[in-house]
Order: sequence, then structure tokens, then C-alpha cells
Amino acid sequence: MDACVFRIPYLSHLPSTKSNFLSPNLFRSSRYCSYNPFKLDTSKRNDISFDEAAYEAERLRLDAKARESMATEAAETLGNGNDDDDPKAWKWVIRKRIWDLMEAKNIAQFPRPVHHRIPNFVGAPTAANKLSRLDVFLKADCVKVNPDTPQKQVRFLTLNGGKKLLTPQPRLRTGFFSVLESNALNPSSINEACTSVGVAKYGKPIGLDEKIKVDLIVIGSVAVDPKTGARLGKGEGFAELEYGMLRYMGAIDDSTPIVTSVHDEQLVDDIPVEKLLIHDVPVDIICTPTQVIFTNTSIPKPQGIYWDKLSPQKLRQVKILRELKAIIEKETGQKLPTGPSEKLPPTAQRRQKR
Repeated sequence: MDACVFRIPYLSHLPSTKSNFLSPNLFRSSRYCSYNPFKLDTSKRNDISFDEAAYEAERLRLDAKARESMATEAAETLGNGNDDDDPKAWKWVIRKRIWDLMEAKNIAQFPRPVHHRIPNFVGAPTAANKLSRLDVFLKADCVKVNPDTPQKQVRFLTLNGGKKLLTPQPRLRTGFFSVLESNALNPSSINEACTSVGVAKYGKPIGLDEKIKVDLIVIGSVAVDPKTGARLGKGEGFAELEYGMLRYMGAIDDSTPIVTSVHDEQLVDDIPVEKLLIHDVPVDIICTPTQVIFTNTSIPKPQGIYWDKLSPQKLRQVKILRELKAIIEKETGQKLPTGPSEKLPPTAQRRQKR
């Protein structure tokens, strides 16, 4: 995922510096645990009637808008016909090729078309079962899993295996992360808890001051290189934001394994590592319906959120980032840098003017 999250030079041109982000220890300070604007009051959750139909309808409406904006951005980027005009153009070329291929070969599953999604693929449950037999999964107590359809079986196996499931709010739209614990669920509700509605219904929202250790990250992909571990998401950049915030919380570090599950047709060999950006998250293990691949990736993992690369447009889009930035600036007495402005897709521009 890249989209408009961090627009920066190629990885090989980046200096080694800590000026772009603040230490995770900052968030373990008691000063940051005294106030939490992200945590929701769930003490009366059982007294509140949860409107599942309304929640799902709104989620689908907002997802459709997001895909419309992504489609517009992709069309404009590819229409330029010059990679020098936009260093992300090569990513859209690979994504489109994979989406088109999956539809043409009918290895895509609902929801379709798979364009501008983490594609649900034929054999996703089989790939998930292979993932569940990995040592890193078996030993994990807490697993962070993306909320997309092809990883639903991974979420089920996490809860069914007695583990803690950490999953992000869709597009970080309504909050941050939700935690689900199998011992708080009835066996009959575990399957529902693996859906977006179920996460909203049964999950416990957490904030950035939550004391949590994540043992394994499962991430969705559009394309991934088995030789290098280089990965492309659907282009919005939220997986990178989620990863960066977990680093700030001290919940993960460089040793935390990152696994993705994809169809074999999503394996590629043309992701140029030298063009990856500093926020791009590589994967350590790939599970497909037919094989398990250990990439032994040498691509550095992001160290946090790079505020000097985060565009004002993306900052306005994600409330938790704005509030986090304000808290850090207030506590440190220093103004954090802001990244360069970026051109929004026309659809997003029109919605902002309303």
C-alpha cells in the first residue's frame, strides 16, 4: 500500500536518521497514559442496541467511495504514461495486471470485481490452514490480522485456537484497533466475530496507550515477490500506518514475523526493491494454497510513522493521526514536521468541498 501516505525518495537515497520519528519509549511514558482520546467507553455495551444493518450499509457505502477514489487515482497515474511523473506508477501497473489476471482466470471470489481490493482468491481457506500450522502462529498469543475477506479464515483460526485477535478499524475510519478474545465469545459467535460487523459488535476498542504485545502480523497483499519479500497492497497505505503505530506502542519490533496469504498467481518477480519507499512493509513468510515460502527478506522494516512524509491530505483523512500529532506536540513542546502536499483524486476533492 502506498497511495498518498508517504511520498518520499527511493529507499537507497534515504539517510539513516531518527529525526523523522519519535522513540516508542515516548508512548510507554506515564504522561501518555493519563489521557486517551481514542478509547471508547464499552462499560455499557450490552445495554446498547447495535444496528448491524445500518453499520454494514454505512461501511459498504464508504468502501465504495474509497474504491472510486482509488480507481480515479490509478487511471490518472497510469494515464500519464511516464514513470518519472509519479514514482508510484509502476505499482499501479503491477496491481492492475494481477487484478485483471485473477478476474480473467476466474480465481477471484466474492466480492468482485477484485480491482482496488485485497483480492479474495480461490483457495484462501486452504492458504489460511497452512498459515495456522506455522510455528510462529502456533506459538503466538496475540495475532494482528487485516480485516479483508481473504483473511477471514485466518481470523477464525486465531480465535478458534484460543488466541487474542487484533484487527484494525476499517481504514482507521472510526478508531484505531479492536481486540477480540476467544474466552469472551461463545463458540457460536466466533464465526460472526471474524466479520467487520462482528468486530464492531464484539470487539473491545483500544487506544495507543494499550499495553499489548503482538506476536505475529498477518497482512493482505495484491502482489508479493517470494524471492525478496517485497509486497504491494491495494494502494491506500493503511497497513503501513497500522504497522507504524504498533511500532510506536512498543507492541512490535523488527523481530515480529509478518505473514501474507495469497494465490500462487499473485506471486511476482518484478517488484523493484530499489524503488520501494521507507514505509513499505515487507513479508517474512508467504502462504498460498499450494506452498509455504520463507522469503528471508533483507528489506528493512519501517521504524514508525514518518511525519515528514505524511501529507496534510492523509492527516486530515485519519482522525487518530491528527490527535496523536497534537498530543505529541503538546507533550514535547515541539512541532512535528508535515510531509509534502499531494494531489487528491477528483472524487475526493469534490467530497471535501461539500
